[in-house]
Amino acid sequence: MAKEPKAAAATPETGAPAKPAAAAKRKKEFKKKRERRIIPHGLVHIAASFNNTQITISDPDGRTVCWSSAGAIGFKGSRKGTPYAAQQASLSAAGVARDQYGMKSVEVRVKGPGSGRESAVRALAASGLHIVVIRDVTPIPHNGCRPPKRRRV
Repeated sequence: MAKEPKAAAATPETGAPAKPAAAAKRKKEFKKKRERRIIPHGLVHIAASFNNTQITISDPDGRTVCWSSAGAIGFKGSRKGTPYAAQQASLSAAGVARDQYGMKSVEVRVKGPGSGRESAVRALAASGLHIVVIRDVTPIPHNGCRPPKRRRV
């Protein structure tokens, strides 16, 4: 493959240095500043498992506004399942919702058997959000799956 010759350093007619064609055409593009949505009332979904606690804050239609979890905060391993980790995750998500979206009051929906349930709700209240209602939406089986057959020894 032959190498392409480089563009001349100066134009032969004027003697002025040549400008790259792309730079002359391209103008600076500014991104539009995203409008700040104000959401006065929202929903907080707390999913508390034995290994982690996830907090998702959404608007009343269910569109996620912000989220956090014990793992996202920086806890690793078995520390993610602790009440303290759930509290920190809850404070983080509530701070973003309050400061960036102007959220004032929330409905809380708690799901799961984890140890972070209670402390996550307490942290939401401590962060300055007004809690309207706390609802437990943990799925409960109505006699669920058939158990395995009896062991014969």
